[in-house]
Amino acid sequence: MSSFWSGWIIVLTIGHLIALIVLLRWNMKNYTDVAEGDNMGHEFDGISELNNPLPKWWTYLFWICLGWAFLYLALYPGLGNFQGLLGWSSSNQDVRSLEESEQARLQAIEDGQIVQYDRERARAEDVYGPIFAQYASMSIEDIADDSEALRIGQRLFLQNCAQCHGSDARGGIGFPNLTDGVFNWGHNPADIKTTIMGGREAAMPAFGEQLGEQGIREMAAYVLSLSGRNVDRELARAGETQFAVCAACHGMDGKGNPAMGSPDLTNNVWLYGGSQRAVEETLRHGRNGVMPRWDSILGEDKVQILSGYIYSLNN
Repeated sequence: MSSFWSGWIIVLTIGHLIALIVLLRWNMKNYTDVAEGDNMGHEFDGISELNNPLPKWWTYLFWICLGWAFLYLALYPGLGNFQGLLGWSSSNQDVRSLEESEQARLQAIEDGQIVQYDRERARAEDVYGPIFAQYASMSIEDIADDSEALRIGQRLFLQNCAQCHGSDARGGIGFPNLTDGVFNWGHNPADIKTTIMGGREAAMPAFGEQLGEQGIREMAAYVLSLSGRNVDRELARAGETQFAVCAACHGMDGKGNPAMGSPDLTNNVWLYGGSQRAVEETLRHGRNGVMPRWDSILGEDKVQILSGYIYSLNN
């Protein structure tokens, strides 16, 4: 924040607090000729207004609130660029990556600053770290058979994965269903863990210019026919003659390649939709889905438990 805006905020905040003090003081004095407790001469619906002072409890509470406001602004950040006398902050501000966050955490320790978020993370690690380590020492298959480990894995999933895959892990358009046993990058425990740890980047190229609109319709018809769908046979036969451009990744039989993350085109599972139009869009423009890596976010212990939970959804 620039010095101008910082100063502007300080002036407005302190100015309003001073205005409240003046207003309170003004309301505590009797500026009329009517003695306190006497009738002000105003009456409405049988109710007369008396010249009574503000209630003591109300004025005391107001003074306490004003005192707390000045104390808070002095101790904690929030008044422009002033960081407060305690050196406290809720979190490291303006970080844009995990690397910057870690650097900010170490810098805060070196500067003697109190960062509440870092302290809560450290406290949670002290309390729950041994629990995660205990279950992470188990194999993924054993975790999938342990009810308590699965409860922990489910909570990790809901906190970190449900935003994309849904709370029921059934995914959506562009986000894989984790319960149907179909994993483009391999479905064994090691493959699942590798996917979570390092993330995945898909690279389905666009064929719109290469095939043209007619070629896209023909290829889509043939691709759909591989899973037993009813399609225009003439279009499918024409598309089959051009399938070699797809076979490099999906194989001549269309069953995909887990090493490349190439989907099986014969199982009628469609990540981006299985309609004729959706398949044409995929062929025309390509797809570049990204599964983020979680090793530096969750750590290997939590990933091990999470892998066991996801494995259990299919076994």
